[in-house]
Amino acid sequence: MELHFIRHGQTNWNEEHRVQGQSESELTELGIQQARDLGERIAHLEFDQVFCSSSLRTRQTAEHVFRARDIQIEYLDALREIYLGPWEGHLYDDIAIREPDSHRHFWQQPHLFNLAGAESFFDLQDRAVTTVASISKDFKQKKIAVVSHGALIKSYLCYVQERPIQELWAPPLMHNCSHSIVDISYAPADGGSAGESAGESAGESAGESAGESDTQNNSDRTVKARIVQYADQIIGEEKI
Repeated sequence: MELHFIRHGQTNWNEEHRVQGQSESELTELGIQQARDLGERIAHLEFDQVFCSSSLRTRQTAEHVFRARDIQIEYLDALREIYLGPWEGHLYDDIAIREPDSHRHFWQQPHLFNLAGAESFFDLQDRAVTTVASISKDFKQKKIAVVSHGALIKSYLCYVQERPIQELWAPPLMHNCSHSIVDISYAPADGGSAGESAGESAGESAGESAGESDTQNNSDRTVKARIVQYADQIIGEEKI
């Protein structure tokens, strides 16, 4: 399966440096243009299905990216951004003054981020991995687009690369309307048909890599995932 992750276009709250989380913001004129430009760049790709976060900003992005196509878009709450509860709607600068430790943890030490009434980055990654695994089961050997959010996409790419959550914000930057590609394959070790997706053997939680799950439950099969493109940058292979 080939997964194409797309972050939403610029929003009014991006411009204001305001915490979005799962609250609703909307695309700016620049954000709309970013989405339309991306749609033109990927016009040659034929997608079997589009999955999109149910947030307004991602729905708007999907509408503009795929506006010239007759393609089904399925909206999922599970693809929404990290839930930041009491922070949502507030300016990051104000939070840095009011809650300097939590602000520092969020941006510099994400593995320590633990805000009451919000998701942790571990919660977010678990949700991302579980959702992609569910999609994978029904779309083996398909080309799928996933329109979502910066932190959710980066948490999933961290999982694929087997990088710790503390490296979540490491480059490349997940800019607005960035396009990342993950190629996932699932092949029997005995050389049989390679028709199953990696999502089936990905662990129930983000704490276990697909390789670990393969060893525990599917020792006769091999799981591989490689990041072909990370936020528009072509990169080398990573395996799980």
